[in-house]
Amino acid sequence: MDRLKIAIVGAGSVGFTRKLFADLMCVPELRDAEIALTDVDARNLAMVEAILGRMVAANRLPATVTATPDRRRAFEGARHVVSCVRVGGLEAYADDIRIPLKYGVDQCVGDTICAGGILYGQRNVPVILDFCRDVREVGATGARLFNYANPMAINTWAALDRGGVETVGLCHGVQHGAAQIAEALGAEAPGEFDYVCAGINHQTWFVDVRVRGRRIGRDELLAAFERHPRFSRQEKVRIDVLRRFGVYSTESNGHLSEYLPWYRKRPDEIERWIDRSEWIHGETGGYLRHVTETRDAFLRDHDALLAAADRPLDPDARSKEHLSHIVEALETGRIYRGHFNVRNAGAIANLPADAVIEGPGFVDRFGLNMVAGLTLPEACAATCRASIDVQRMAVHAAVSGDVETLKLAVLHDPLVGAVCTPEEVWRMVDEMLVAQARWLPQYADAVPAARDRLAREEGKPRARREATRLAG
Repeated sequence: MDRLKIAIVGAGSVGFTRKLFADLMCVPELRDAEIALTDVDARNLAMVEAILGRMVAANRLPATVTATPDRRRAFEGARHVVSCVRVGGLEAYADDIRIPLKYGVDQCVGDTICAGGILYGQRNVPVILDFCRDVREVGATGARLFNYANPMAINTWAALDRGGVETVGLCHGVQHGAAQIAEALGAEAPGEFDYVCAGINHQTWFVDVRVRGRRIGRDELLAAFERHPRFSRQEKVRIDVLRRFGVYSTESNGHLSEYLPWYRKRPDEIERWIDRSEWIHGETGGYLRHVTETRDAFLRDHDALLAAADRPLDPDARSKEHLSHIVEALETGRIYRGHFNVRNAGAIANLPADAVIEGPGFVDRFGLNMVAGLTLPEACAATCRASIDVQRMAVHAAVSGDVETLKLAVLHDPLVGAVCTPEEVWRMVDEMLVAQARWLPQYADAVPAARDRLAREEGKPRARREATRLAG
């Protein structure tokens, strides 16, 4: 068999790429792989190449690290391609948060659905489909695409529908939620705690939680979270949803609150449900602030990052990110169980067959095999279906460049619909199209008309003000 090659696109995400590489190098059979990095940001690409090169040298690894701005060159011969891209970078992401906020749509993250996540998907889908074309044309036979980029479901759905490449979406929300439940229940020792999750990305539900084989019910889990000194303050939305739905969500307070129509629709209500100790607990624009500060820290601390790369790798410190475990299973046959984003096709019986769901599966040399026939509690399924309908329209809009479909997708978003009138949605989307036109080639013909509509509206009184102020 040819030497294993793994390509990472969007590799300029310095911290995340470093983590993925360290995880892969913790597997003896993967240490002689070629890791091909590619990114449009030459500065970050050079930085991560230098860091990984130092890790190779310090640990005397047989791995080869290459870096190129030429994506097709990076993909050539790759068996596994990993996407970590943020199309438009932080400049476009700032628009995803700030423009909807003018209309009262208050987002903590804005990268999954809601107005920001839908527009993020419009930027990403054409690029994801370009990746798929390149994988088909120059990747190894049967190459897989692993998508880490948000909006997870929209990106993965488009790749599966139109890309012609086997695509799996990977997220760490399930692992983080599981660690939280284990801590709340005092079951952190290896082997004490197990669970099954099912749903859609960022709305996945712990439908079966067990400690030492004993199933944990709603009341016991609720009591554990309510008495926890930290979670009881930081996870008010998740605890309230657990109380009403009967199951716990994988997602943080900030994420979950913006996928539902109940917790962020009035400024006075938002303060009841969020905690400002960390951005992830619901701060307005919290993730935008966090990633901006993280980017600045990486640029400022390059020398320290290089020095840290000289430390020996510790296999016991391998993270719970899925990628290295999946690649290990595919290449060695060791079975790996995780939760993955794939086409539903009966995996979750009471969600649409065409949806991209997140659920349990097993990986070995034969590929990914999902557990089938799971059923969500009715309230969880209803909440997921509302988001799935939005995702489906968002994918159709991103592929076709149809502005009316895009506006209808945003109109049907649960939080947007709880806050905005149809007229406000139409204007908000026009603003976002004009602001982000350089990253939206499929809407090139529609942008001039959107700009004209905004010009005609200029100076007219606006009834709505910002829901709250962005931190910082």
